[in-house]
Amino acid sequence: MTAKAATKPAPAAKPKRAVSAVRNTGSAAQKAITKPAQSLALDALPAGEARPVDGGAGIRREARALFWMGWKLSHIAEHLNIPRGTLHGWHKAEKWSDTPAAQRVEFALEARMSTLIAKDVKTGGDFKEIDLLGRQLERLARIGKYERTGREADLNPAIEARNAGPKKRRAKNFLSDEQIEQLKSAFLDSLFKYQLGWWQSSQQRTRAILKSRQIGATWYFAREALIDALETGRNQIFLSASKAQAHIFKQYIMAFVHEVTGVELKGDPIVLANGATLYFLGSNARTAQGYHGNFYFDEFFWTQDFERLNKVASGMAMHKKWRKTYFSTPSSIQHAAYAFWSGLRLKKKSKIEVDLSHARLGGSGFTGEDRVWRNIVTIMDALAGGCDLFDLDELRLEYSDAEFANLLMCGFVDDSFSVFPLSMLQGCMVDSWELWSDFKPFSQRPAGWMPVWVGYDPSHTGDSAGLVVLAPPAKPGGQLRVLHTQQFKGMDFEAQAKAIKEITQRYNVAAMTLDTTGIGQGVFQLVQKFYPAARGINYSVETKTMLVLKAQQVINAGRLEFDAGNKELASSFMAIKRELTASGRSVTYAAGRSEETGHSDLAWACMNAISNEPLEVGTGLATVQGQSFLEISE
Repeated sequence: MTAKAATKPAPAAKPKRAVSAVRNTGSAAQKAITKPAQSLALDALPAGEARPVDGGAGIRREARALFWMGWKLSHIAEHLNIPRGTLHGWHKAEKWSDTPAAQRVEFALEARMSTLIAKDVKTGGDFKEIDLLGRQLERLARIGKYERTGREADLNPAIEARNAGPKKRRAKNFLSDEQIEQLKSAFLDSLFKYQLGWWQSSQQRTRAILKSRQIGATWYFAREALIDALETGRNQIFLSASKAQAHIFKQYIMAFVHEVTGVELKGDPIVLANGATLYFLGSNARTAQGYHGNFYFDEFFWTQDFERLNKVASGMAMHKKWRKTYFSTPSSIQHAAYAFWSGLRLKKKSKIEVDLSHARLGGSGFTGEDRVWRNIVTIMDALAGGCDLFDLDELRLEYSDAEFANLLMCGFVDDSFSVFPLSMLQGCMVDSWELWSDFKPFSQRPAGWMPVWVGYDPSHTGDSAGLVVLAPPAKPGGQLRVLHTQQFKGMDFEAQAKAIKEITQRYNVAAMTLDTTGIGQGVFQLVQKFYPAARGINYSVETKTMLVLKAQQVINAGRLEFDAGNKELASSFMAIKRELTASGRSVTYAAGRSEETGHSDLAWACMNAISNEPLEVGTGLATVQGQSFLEISE
């Protein structure tokens, strides 16, 4: 060693291990290769610390990596504090000097990938780097195959596609390797922290996720399933309470692919060029035993006949290579899916209770004793995970405490005290796309010129307003169908009236009923200017009682229908309970927001529309010309 090297001060920090040197092949490693051997800073281990020389795989990899980076054996021996003879024996036995360049790079890639995989908490950048390293390993594998066969097509798959002719190049729903890479990069770049946790758990056999409303779960799982289908060729099955809800997955997937690559996916189901099929199933999933693949069960806590549907779904993913994912906002603890979420089957078999607390299932989730990975993501978790799409103070004003706890904080509802329990409402939930052939939801006039009734519950003290479009029965005692529901938040009475006017331009409105309580009077007066036949209801204890009794009569008779995916309407009905009035002398109905009218805007809007039907219709006591049972505001 030269005098210059001997007098060079030793660095204050402990020397980096060789794995770190492999990591920085573009910076520190390059400096080590180009620096003269005599001036390399060969930091000795602290006094008294001896480097083991038992030939462990870790030390051998470290020494081998340094050699491939240009270090001399004598410098490696001094740096790692191992005998030069031992090092020379490894060098000769493993033929370090004869190792091809591609294999040297492969070892470096594997070392870096192992480091990233071992991290407990990964960032989006980590996932992207793992994906990038995996693709580099694939390319090295192609190089190795080319060296064995000499076929240029083994080295470059594009050559094989070109030689296959125009038919294969124009395969339906084809995406190139570069386009798939763009999709995955865009996907990982767009995720919040809690969604990264879902991605990290994507290889779990069974996942069950309880989540807040509107945090991007359907959006995320649509993209996750697409990436898995493109990379593995596995089928993906999307299950929902109705086909309309299942097709939200399809819309997300098609929009994502077109936005990133410009390719328009086509078909129902969508069959990708690699053979993977994306199925979008509603209630017809009950007869879909022939399908197989990964499945995603959306809003499983709101589906009707969960046990039967889940048996069919589980059969689709019976082989161990398939993955099962359940996710939903919570509904009622009386729902059949609660036994699945709570691990009741395990409790009956082994007396073991699954810990369902947020402390256990929040954050990165937890795999319980029944091998189900569970996760809870409340709106607070979403905010902490980077989702800045909400105004928490505004949401607290818009929702009652019970609704906030249920819809946003993942709390289950005990609807045993509800006027409209979920068990009653499930008889109203239908697959509208399958049953309503005369309703075209995406057309300019969804119901054509069919007459409809409109019910409206205005916004009170900062909460939301609700609007419902109801198709009256074709004959007395027939079905009342909810064709459209809409909520408006933060709007003054002029804006609310304008929203109602837009509905009259899309539907043939034969009757309209509005709540005129409070700000509703201003909305009512504006609506009368463009729809003079509008009826107003001034809510009172008696009026609300009659509305509820009529709705119960219609529902109990099995005459009300709405799409099974419309959980907002169902939860709105479920929130209505009996309460004592302020005087304590009588009973009224409310959902906790206002003493006079309650909240549950969609439910009250629906009942306003139903009030256009005489009370006796459907009871066998109907007259030929019945009238509404409510007072009309002039």
